[in-house]
Amino acid sequence: MKEELKLLIKTFHGKKPTELKKRNLDKIPLNTTKIISLIGSRRVGKTYSCYQIISELINKHNVNIENILYINFEDDRFDYKLENLDLIIQAYSELYPNLDFSKCYFFFDEIQEVDNWEKFIRRLHDTYTKNIFITGSSSKLLSKEISTSLRGRSLAYEIYPLSFKEYLGFNNIEIDIYNTTSKNKMKHLFEKYLKVGSFPEIINYEENVVQKTYQEYLNVMIFKDIVERYNIKNQKVLNLFIKKTISNIGVDFSINKFHNELKSQGFSISKDFLYELPSYLEDIFLVFFLEKYNKSTMKRNLASKKVYVLDSGFSNLFKFNEDYGRLLENLVFIELKRQGLEIYYHRDKFECDFIIQDRDIVSKVIQVTKSLTNEDTKKREINGLLEAMKEYNLDEGLILTQDEESEEIIEGKKITIMPVWKWSLGKLNKLEYK
Repeated sequence: MKEELKLLIKTFHGKKPTELKKRNLDKIPLNTTKIISLIGSRRVGKTYSCYQIISELINKHNVNIENILYINFEDDRFDYKLENLDLIIQAYSELYPNLDFSKCYFFFDEIQEVDNWEKFIRRLHDTYTKNIFITGSSSKLLSKEISTSLRGRSLAYEIYPLSFKEYLGFNNIEIDIYNTTSKNKMKHLFEKYLKVGSFPEIINYEENVVQKTYQEYLNVMIFKDIVERYNIKNQKVLNLFIKKTISNIGVDFSINKFHNELKSQGFSISKDFLYELPSYLEDIFLVFFLEKYNKSTMKRNLASKKVYVLDSGFSNLFKFNEDYGRLLENLVFIELKRQGLEIYYHRDKFECDFIIQDRDIVSKVIQVTKSLTNEDTKKREINGLLEAMKEYNLDEGLILTQDEESEEIIEGKKITIMPVWKWSLGKLNKLEYK
């Protein structure tokens, strides 16, 4: 196996660098004493992100390619187990006996495929180099167990499908909201981004190929990341659960109600099993469950949760009753997740879609709707926003729509109305178009 590993390493070093479309990886540090973990769904671009970081190390930081070790643990040519991981280092050392390992960069892709991998990584970090990057398709890389085993050595960063800004870059569209031609192109592409999906691989695919690709993504997630990982016996119920959640984005989800639906269809299933499924889906970054805001953790856990999906492309696999407003809401949720914000929803007499908490203080409130042209809709959205603004002592609020833009002062509160496509080009608190 060692000789095969040498060939693998030399092949990587001999590859001609490919021109990469840039993703926004500015937040990921290159030179720290921490193990950098990149986590996210399959096919979301973690390997691509590794390549981009490697490219930056070579082109901007003058790191020699021989000082970079890259291993993909999903390579089926090798049977990677904890006991033979040392062969990787042996092969690398024998190829380059004069290397100063402290100046080398190790990239280990999809490392969760190896049981007890953290022992190996910890030892490398202690004895060889502090420059270690790992990726994985499970949020378990964020768990307290992993943090404990790495003993404070790691920093985790989540990778999501393309942001709208990245999507425009991958389509070679100039971002200029003051140029009519550019603006029209951006708005046209936003509709495709919203409805078709934002995984990097599918950008130039025909519609029928996109559908098949998302189905394959889902199949792998179900079989490899859930059924095998968690030893699921009742796969039919799992499939029904996934279909139910993805078909109801932006809507409250009740385990009790779903359990009763299954019973009415003749299924005999433990409610405890059903209560485990949400965490499984969140572990693989497929579906997210948003809690109602409350300072009490217990009350948050007991309240009903709203469902969102990683990418709209998955909702197209089911008979999702396409509600444009719910698609917009889902997109905004994922963008807030991408920014690493702490998100909840508000509900009392009225409802507000998103509550942003920063250091135990609610800092922003957001409503999402297709349009405010209908007076009843406008009244509902503004009432929900105003209620949240008063509850959390905020003077400003945001309503995101398909294409409306204005500012209003209501009851002394400033309400900004903005198209989602434009908001998606910048950060939450300010727009940065360039």
